[in-house]
Order: sequence, then structure tokens, then C-alpha cells
Amino acid sequence: MPRFTVHVRDEWLTVPCRDLSCTVQWLGLEALKRYIKNKPDNGGIGSVQETSFYVRRCQGQGLLDADDTLEDTLEDNDFVEIVINGETMSPDLISPHLDGSHFYSKYQEPVEYISMDGKGLTTTDLVNLGKGLYKIKLTADAESKVKQARELVDNIVKDHKVVYGITTGFGKFSQTIIPNNKLIELQENVIRSCSAGVGKPLSPERSRMLLALRINVLAKGYSGISLDTLHQMIEAFNASCLSYVPEKGTVGASGDLAPLSHLALGLMGEGKMWSPKSGWADAKYVLEAHGLKPISLKPKEGLALINGTQMITSLGSEAVERALAIARQADIIAALTLEVLKGTTKAFDSDIHELRPHPGQKEVAFRFRSLLDSDHHPSEIAESHRFCDRVQDAYTLRCCPQVHGVVNDTIAFVKNIIDTEINSATDNPMVFAERGETISGGNFHGEYPAKALDYLAIGVHELAAISERRIERLCNPSLSELPAFLVCEGGLNSGFMIAHCTAASLVSENKVLCHPSSVDSLSTSAATEDHVSMGGWAARKALKVIEHVEQVLSIELLAACQGIEFLRPLRTTTPLEKVYDLVRSVAKPWIKDRFMAPDIEAVHKLLLDQKVWKAVHPYIEKFRLDLTPESDCACFP
Repeated sequence: MPRFTVHVRDEWLTVPCRDLSCTVQWLGLEALKRYIKNKPDNGGIGSVQETSFYVRRCQGQGLLDADDTLEDTLEDNDFVEIVINGETMSPDLISPHLDGSHFYSKYQEPVEYISMDGKGLTTTDLVNLGKGLYKIKLTADAESKVKQARELVDNIVKDHKVVYGITTGFGKFSQTIIPNNKLIELQENVIRSCSAGVGKPLSPERSRMLLALRINVLAKGYSGISLDTLHQMIEAFNASCLSYVPEKGTVGASGDLAPLSHLALGLMGEGKMWSPKSGWADAKYVLEAHGLKPISLKPKEGLALINGTQMITSLGSEAVERALAIARQADIIAALTLEVLKGTTKAFDSDIHELRPHPGQKEVAFRFRSLLDSDHHPSEIAESHRFCDRVQDAYTLRCCPQVHGVVNDTIAFVKNIIDTEINSATDNPMVFAERGETISGGNFHGEYPAKALDYLAIGVHELAAISERRIERLCNPSLSELPAFLVCEGGLNSGFMIAHCTAASLVSENKVLCHPSSVDSLSTSAATEDHVSMGGWAARKALKVIEHVEQVLSIELLAACQGIEFLRPLRTTTPLEKVYDLVRSVAKPWIKDRFMAPDIEAVHKLLLDQKVWKAVHPYIEKFRLDLTPESDCACFP
């Protein structure tokens, strides 16, 4: 029988419906009848029939017409809210602003799977899992290892052995022995007590990454989780039932305890969850609506769900992937600026960079040559100043290979650490089935990803720092030989004056955000956890730094394309004309002042979608093939 989950004030109600030709008004009245049924004062509602209300979807908050039929407006197990006139919608159902949420308005259930064994996941895989492009399944080998580890845990319980986290308390209470009849309560308690995070919830994409990564770590078979529980986690992932995980609260040692506990709490049917069907709702109803049951924890399983660096590492994976994307597009944007400012390509000669052969530096110089080489891509702009008397350019143009290059090498270094961390067992204690023993260690400590992500923020920030200086050169007529602030009728129009201020403000914010969080440590848990990594903040601020870098480069790209307008009818190289055309597909030339923020946002989206890179990548690779001697350098993706 079809049914609907209805929220009235602070309660969730299930309303079955035998006849889908009933109206939305009927559903509201039926829900109100059920709401007042067990209220001593009828919940303050005098007469259901005389109560004025409206009905709206929980997901998206769209209003429903009271006269429409249920079969025309809702699907089985849909979530709706009844709002009594004069009252406000429940704040629990108003979606908070979610950082990093780009695609869930058009979510489509994936059909392809990624097989997990805890060994071969990459940052690219994890970000794609976060985007909802794949479901998850376990390999046969992973299932076998999980079963073997669980058997050892069951034997420990059966034999009444004293093992940390299985038959003892946690942290300062590690010396407290827990009787067997309290072991399940012990695991449930640790989840509830550690669910103490604060702040905005992670976006659905980031919650999916967090859940996927925890599944991957458990699939290694060193955590002692049961196969049944792991399968329930996978079912929740595949149904996109995602727990409410506040972004703040982890110190990054003994695992990301607070966020991972919130992740587990939703799977237990407590707290809130999100799904494309329900939006935010009580976890037990979201699971029920998808035909899933809450997880019932067994001994060791609560600890197995929350010990690890998965919050740091999942956010770090997104940071690495976005850093890779913006770093290679920064080279393209800088090359376009160099053209507009009538710079020289001599500084990118391969012989110069062979004398200082850092892989990133060589690759950036190569990309500049591939985009600006006059033999492959004649440029009318370059030809117009071929015989000028300028000897060399400013550092912001001439030193791009050196400055952008080290960013590339930094990203490669950090990616190597994050890829290793993604496929590492980070529990405590570790369950070694082949040795028949458990061993307490410190793999949960987040120092590796914390230090790496602090380094990533410092490295990638430099792309914004040098880009802001190039924006200054584009806007300053004494440096660019272009109209002031790239607009006609200066004074009447201000052009890119404040866009440059925005770039400067973002660069200044980044200078503060680049202070390493991992140099700090505060002792916690009564000095049993006396050194921590602060890796959660390292990951979150790395993402914020990278977002600012993307926005600054968006402004530079807009400014460079505007500069092109003042050089017409001259044309730049073929690949850079492709970039110009791409930008003009979302942002018109600046004839007179207009609302600028939408243009910046539109170009930012081009960079997020890597469309600038995709527009010129074929030209870069063709140049690499055509000039084999010149391509003797590290090939960055």
C-alpha cells in the first residue's frame, strides 16, 4: 500500500493511502488527525476540519496544490510537511547553505559500480563517488577478510579476553572492564557521546565521500566489523541515505571521532539524514522510506566506525582534485594575460628550464610554449609587437614556470600522501586475523594528511597571489597600455576597478588561512590523547583557499578577455581564441558598467567544470607529439 511520511510540527507520521485519487488536502487532514490522536489537549488544535494549513515538499520546499491528486503530485514514500497557517516551517527542514554542493538538484541514481577492497581507491574515484556517479560493491577477497577479522572479535568476546575497545572502555576508561551483557550498549554509547560536532552539515557530496571512504577502509579487513553491518552501510550509500555530519569538532587524532560518529548515528536511525527523495528528515524515516533498517551494533563495531582519518582525507581528496584542476587552468589564463600585455615567450625556452629541471617548472614552461608558439599557432597580437624594444617582462609573466611550477610539484607530493591515506587501515586496535591477535597502535593519528593539506594550501595560494598582480597590470593603464580598468568612458564607468579589489581581498584572506593548523596541538581526553593533528581544520581551510584561488583566476580570465576587446581586430593563437570564445559564451564583453558578480560566478563554474582545460588540452598534447625533443619533461595530467 502506498504511504507518505508527513512532518507536523516536531513529529514525523506515516500516512498510508489506499486510493491515490485522494487529494493533497485529504493527506493533510489525515496527518493532522493522527497528530492530535495522542495529544492530551489535541495539540492545541480545536477542529481538524476547520484548521487552515498548507502542504509542501520537504525536499526543495515546493508548495503543493490542495486540490491536486496524490497520484499526480507525489510518489510512494515521498516526504512532505504540513504547515499550519500562522506557524512557521520547521527549521529542521530548511536546507542550510552547503559548501561544495553543485549537483544534487539534478541527482540521478547511478548504474555503474566501483568494487572496493581497501587497496586501489584514488582521489578521482572518491570525488566521483561523492558526485553520485557510482554505487559501491565489495570484492570477494574483501568479504573474506572482513569475515575472518570478525571471527577473531567474536572469539575474544566469547573467551572473555580483555581487549581495548572490545571489552574495555575508551580513552581514559581503557582500564575499565565492561561485562559481556553491556558490550553492545558500550558501542552504542560511544557513538552517541561522540556525536558532539557543531557547525553547518557537510554537503551531500562530501557526506557521500566520507561514507564511501569509511567503507573502503573497513573493506581492508582489519577493523573487526561484521560483513552484515558493512553491507548495510553500502546499501545506505547506494540509496544516497546520508547522515547529518557537522563540519566542526574533530582534532584529527584518535580518528575524526565527532564527524564519523555523526555519520554512524544516522546509520543507527538516530539524528537526521538526507536523501534526494526526502531532503533533511529524521534518520529512521529516511531509512524506512528506502526499505532499509537501522544498523544494530555488535561488539567492537562502534569503535570500528569512528576510528580513522576519513573526514580529513575525504575533504583532502576534493582539495587535491580541485587543486589539480585550477593549477593547469592557471597556466592557460596566465598565457592569455601575457598575450594581452604583449609579453615575450623567450622566457619559456626549453633550454632555460633544462638548467633548473624541476618537473613542474618544465611542464608549465612547456604548456606556455604549446599555447603561444608562433610556428604552430600564429598570433596577430604577438606579430604586432615582434620588433618592439622591450627586453624582458615583469616577474608575474616571466616567472610563471617557476611560481606555477612549484605548485604543480606540491600538488603531486600531497596527492601521493592522500592516495596512500585513502587505502590505509586507521583503526585502533587493529585486528590481525592471520596472527590471531589485536594490536593497539596509532594509525588513527591525522598528522600525515594534516601536514600535507597545510602544505597544499600554502602552495596553491601562490596561484592567486601572482594572478592578483597580473590583474593589477591589466587594469593599470601605465602598465598595460589599455584603457584604465579595461572600460571605455572611464569615470562614467568603473570597469574592473572593484573586481580587482575583490581579488585583492581574497588573496589577503588566504594569507591568514595559510597559517598551518597542524603546528597546533591541544591535549584531550584527560591527557590520554596528548598530541593531536588538527587535520580537520587543515582540510577545511585548504578547500577554502582553493576556492579563493579559483575565484581570483576567474576575475583574471574575465579581465584578460576584456583586454582582448581593445586589441581587436587582431587575434591571438588558435587555442587561446578557443578560451576567449568559451568565456564569451557565458559573459558578454564589457561595453559599460553592469552587474559583475554573475559573470565572475559563471566563469568560476567554467573552471570548476574544467572547461577551460578541456578547450585547449588537445592543442597541448598535439604540440607534445609534434615536438618530441621539446616534450622531454614530466607529463602532468
